[in-house]
Amino acid sequence: MINISEVRETNKMIERENLDVRTITMGISLLDCIDADLPALKQKIYDKIYKSAYNLVKVGEEISTDYGIPIVNKRISVTPISLIGGSACRSPEDFAQIAHTLDKAAHDVGVNFLGGYSALVSKGMTEADRLLIESIPQALAETELVCSSVNVGSTKTGIDMDAVRLMGSIIKKTAERTADRGSIGCAKLVVFCNAPDDNPFMAGAFHGVTEADRILNIGVSGPGVVKKALESIHGEGFETLCETVKKTAFKVTRVGQLVAREASRRLGVPFGIIDLSLAPTPAIGDSVADILCEMGLEYAGAPGTTAALALLNDQVKKGGVMASSYVGGLSGAFIPVSEDQGMINAVNAGCLTLEKLEAMTCVCSVGLDMIAIPGDTKETTIAGIIADEMAIGMVNQKTTAVRLIPVIGKGVGEQVEFGGLLGYAPIMPVNPYGCDEFVNRRGRIPAPIHSFKN
Repeated sequence: MINISEVRETNKMIERENLDVRTITMGISLLDCIDADLPALKQKIYDKIYKSAYNLVKVGEEISTDYGIPIVNKRISVTPISLIGGSACRSPEDFAQIAHTLDKAAHDVGVNFLGGYSALVSKGMTEADRLLIESIPQALAETELVCSSVNVGSTKTGIDMDAVRLMGSIIKKTAERTADRGSIGCAKLVVFCNAPDDNPFMAGAFHGVTEADRILNIGVSGPGVVKKALESIHGEGFETLCETVKKTAFKVTRVGQLVAREASRRLGVPFGIIDLSLAPTPAIGDSVADILCEMGLEYAGAPGTTAALALLNDQVKKGGVMASSYVGGLSGAFIPVSEDQGMINAVNAGCLTLEKLEAMTCVCSVGLDMIAIPGDTKETTIAGIIADEMAIGMVNQKTTAVRLIPVIGKGVGEQVEFGGLLGYAPIMPVNPYGCDEFVNRRGRIPAPIHSFKN
């Protein structure tokens, strides 16, 4: 039961501290749409999405009005399209047609994004996987709401280095195809290791093949709430610090649980998981980096940052799992550069580098996220950065991801504007030394010995 004091406290968190339900994401299985005829496949995909989610936005807005809880995004994730289009698609252009269908469905139901233009290739690529991956630059350049992801590694299978090398090229081509818009196509493309089946956050969301026909996943976010709570115990010891983060995460997750149950009831769709992720926005007071500074760092990236982030991530998860039995997805702290004003300030101050961000990804929930790099960065260098991040995920048995944006025509010292939740980003320097011979080796990096647990 929630008492009146908790209601007042929640209202305060919403009004003054940027608490929100970041997304309601409906996962939709397209497995029953598979057809060898491409026009028939596209029609089945559109019909399934529209029939499933036609009132998703309306219900989300009604819940937001009824309970006074901001629900920022309403989104859809679908079964990885490489699995759905394999029978009908014979070229990258065929897959791009499906992307257009997905985009039309997303527009027609009114959601913010649709994820699942994806391939899962941690141990090797089928012909359909390769064709979809090769279609990504065209698909993301010609659509507005479609998001793409490729899982190239896992703890159990190792890292598919052929896919890693290919993704280095695909990211560069996507940047070039959207160069007139700040290479924004790359902001809708994520490369994963150990991708979860139930992630509600874009751009990496897809509906896993182990999931039900339809499911509702909720993403809750509240960096400002956590920072405000820490301000009240400024200078206290680590025990008090940990307890404060944990209790705050509990309260935030309870808000998500309320929205999840109500959305499930109104839509008639089973509730899946709550993803309690401290996902920042460009808004002042909604920054993960500011939480780290409140813990005692001058800037994010200063010595002690990785330890502070590890503490934050762990306590957020501990608080969340006490509030809901179904915490999942990526739950923890996100560290995207462009979407976090505190991170941008740290980069501009010279405190936060790409190498330090990589170290931080060992203990956070995702990885190298929304990082703008010079547009002339080589494909092999991008592939090398991806390989490093995938190795961190593989060895540490955790999800890691890369969302790099080589901004065509811009270099270090400049910045790129994306707008909205994506914010803006300073162009960060990349290590100039080559890794061509390494990433051009064929095959895969084997799974670590601790993966053998059968």
